[in-house]
Amino acid sequence: MNHPQPSGSAWHRPMFPRPSTERHRTATVLELFFDLCFVTAVAQTAAAFEHELAGGKVGHEVLGYVLVFFAIWWAWMNFTWFASAYDTDDVPYRLLTLLQIAGALVLAAGASKALEEYDFTVITYGYVVMRLAMVSQWLRAARSDPERRRTCLRYAIGILVVQIGWVARLWLPDGAGLPSFLVLVVAELAVPAWAERAGQTTWHPHHIAERYGLFTLIVLGESITAATGTVRAALDTEVSLGDIAPLVVGGILTVFAMWWLYFTQSAAEKLNSLGTALRWGYGHYVVYASAAAVAAGLAVEIAHLTGHAHPSRLAVAATYTMPVALYVAVLRLLHRGASKFGALDVIWLVGALAVLAVTFTPSPVLATGCVMSVLVAAVVAVSARKAWLNDRS
Repeated sequence: MNHPQPSGSAWHRPMFPRPSTERHRTATVLELFFDLCFVTAVAQTAAAFEHELAGGKVGHEVLGYVLVFFAIWWAWMNFTWFASAYDTDDVPYRLLTLLQIAGALVLAAGASKALEEYDFTVITYGYVVMRLAMVSQWLRAARSDPERRRTCLRYAIGILVVQIGWVARLWLPDGAGLPSFLVLVVAELAVPAWAERAGQTTWHPHHIAERYGLFTLIVLGESITAATGTVRAALDTEVSLGDIAPLVVGGILTVFAMWWLYFTQSAAEKLNSLGTALRWGYGHYVVYASAAAVAAGLAVEIAHLTGHAHPSRLAVAATYTMPVALYVAVLRLLHRGASKFGALDVIWLVGALAVLAVTFTPSPVLATGCVMSVLVAAVVAVSARKAWLNDRS
């Protein structure tokens, strides 16, 4: 049974579960502030990724980026789903949320060192601060929601145990760094599936869909901001606007198309089970990481044009096209659900493969922008025709 949200003092309210059918549920100003602060960590990680890619350490830095971005995404995602079920907006809730934001800023400060030196000490401290704040939130929920107490306690215990593992990892020898990281990632991912088996929390499908859409907007907006800074810095050198015009046009078309494709389909109606929710939430790791990496790929392309990037031409192109192709492929997988393979699936698949193919062209950024524009046009046309046929029938 879902308890009504209490209207008591703003200083403290019992953390009753929010009804999953609550009407007019939207993101709060605190959630928006949380997102804006978290995107600082995204920006710092993408900037460090770009710097290291330009230095020619492509394979090494891709792995580092994947590891660092996990910490950002996982902390953001856990807060989002918890808030959807238990947001009380009282003073303790706000203070614990602000503590998570502080942890995100610590994490952002350690991003460069993690990518450059594989030193995850600062990032671990920031991450653990965020996660321990979530332990406190889950304990509050366990006290106020007897129906889901086992679920809340499983979350609290699971998160706490894994955080002990993250801290202990700092004392392991260098050779155990990556294996231990992967083991702890698996443990983090397993906690929600284990906890929710004891009783599903009352997250709100429309609220979740909105929150993910808003963070996608912010990440894409940060990519635009970062790319603009890169273009401006290039123009401060001997490079003319004509020299980088194909890159600018291609980059703009790509990001515009990424936005359009994300919001082509509604997700709320599909978030109707735990399995779907886990797939949706976990799959967005690739969506967010790819969207944030696009600006870094464009920056490396511009650096290569000006002679300041050292990787091979093919490697430079791949740093741009690979994230875009992954974004397209995973986004379609998240939206299609269990439906039969159809015309739209073919279009999305061909689009992702075409983006990979333009890696070998003389102007991969511009070619990617053109492919993405055609993909948007095809998806819109086929979707409109499908809707028209459904209306007629």
